[in-house]
Amino acid sequence: MNSSRRIPRVAVVLSGCAVVIGIVGFVVALILNALFFDKFDAYGEVPIPGSGSVELPAGEVSVSFHTWVTDSEGGLPVPALELHVQAPPGAAMPTVTESPGATTTVNNDAHVRVWMMQVTEPAVYQVRVDGDVRGYINPRLAFGYPSRHWWLVWMFAGVFAASLAALAASAMWLRRAERRPRFLGSGERFEPVEAVELGEHTINIGGPSERGYSYQPTDHAIRIEQLKTIAALRDSGALTQEEFEAEKRRILDS
Repeated sequence: MNSSRRIPRVAVVLSGCAVVIGIVGFVVALILNALFFDKFDAYGEVPIPGSGSVELPAGEVSVSFHTWVTDSEGGLPVPALELHVQAPPGAAMPTVTESPGATTTVNNDAHVRVWMMQVTEPAVYQVRVDGDVRGYINPRLAFGYPSRHWWLVWMFAGVFAASLAALAASAMWLRRAERRPRFLGSGERFEPVEAVELGEHTINIGGPSERGYSYQPTDHAIRIEQLKTIAALRDSGALTQEEFEAEKRRILDS
């Protein structure tokens, strides 16, 4: 294969593989973050309504509504809830902000983030939760932390975008390489013809010998093959008539 075509073909294949890797990696990373890396109940749960104690570390803590559902389709509606947190003596009160998240459901076990809590000091905190949860199955308020690996999702999204751009550029590169005239290399052979018609000119080459079609290329034969090539390009529309005439004069004068 001509090297001018081989390199863009390899680029197309590699960028196409990278596109597939980006798509598969994005989907897998999304599933892993949603189902396995999200430790929404790592620090314990409190029944609703009810009270309890949870040991919280310093830093961000996610507070999620957790219940069982009979229909796993659609988002989980969150009832009106009231959260009361009591810090131990000498500890600062955590800061609680609303932070609604997406619903995650696995085997009818559903949870959705409601608040994010900023804890300044690790300690055991007293928690009381109130709310009208009639119609919910075993509702609880879960304390944990979100996945710390969401960067994988963005990384594979970047791989997909970059490889898609590379695939488009490689395809354009290959298309231009396919349209370039192709000349015979030293190890290639061609079938001889008796004559080549180029507009008003006809160049006789001679028929095949009685011993077959074995042929050693000469400068004259190479020029004939080049003329055949540009004639084919003109007929296909790749070259205009003016470009064809200019290229023909260059070949005949060389």
